[in-house]
Amino acid sequence: QVQLVESGGGSVQAGGSLRLSCAAFGYTYSSYYMGWFRQALGKEREGVAAMDTDGPTTYYADSVKGRFTISHDTAKNTLYLQMNSLKPEDTAMYYCAADLSWPRLYSGNGNYWGQGTQVTVSS
Repeated sequence: QVQLVESGGGSVQAGGSLRLSCAAFGYTYSSYYMGWFRQALGKEREGVAAMDTDGPTTYYADSVKGRFTISHDTAKNTLYLQMNSLKPEDTAMYYCAADLSWPRLYSGNGNYWGQGTQVTVSS
């Protein structure tokens, strides 16, 4: 049973930084795809960033390029999202997802999801 556990959310002022973590438990594959999604109140869920844990494939939404960095620590089986220069429009619940299929993950239909961590950015 795969379990994803996010942490690191919180409240910051605009221009501040946060680092989200997503620990993966029960994943026995050596490589897979993981990503971050977010959903603001009253809006649809959107992809933020995603990557291949064992390769060069990465994706960033245009709205976060240059500000957010996705990374993965294989030894810790943990995905990170470093968020800098945060803006009020980044306020959302952030979810971690994982899947063996890039198209499935990229489309927001990954098989495994965490419970979410709230990020609130005040102006």
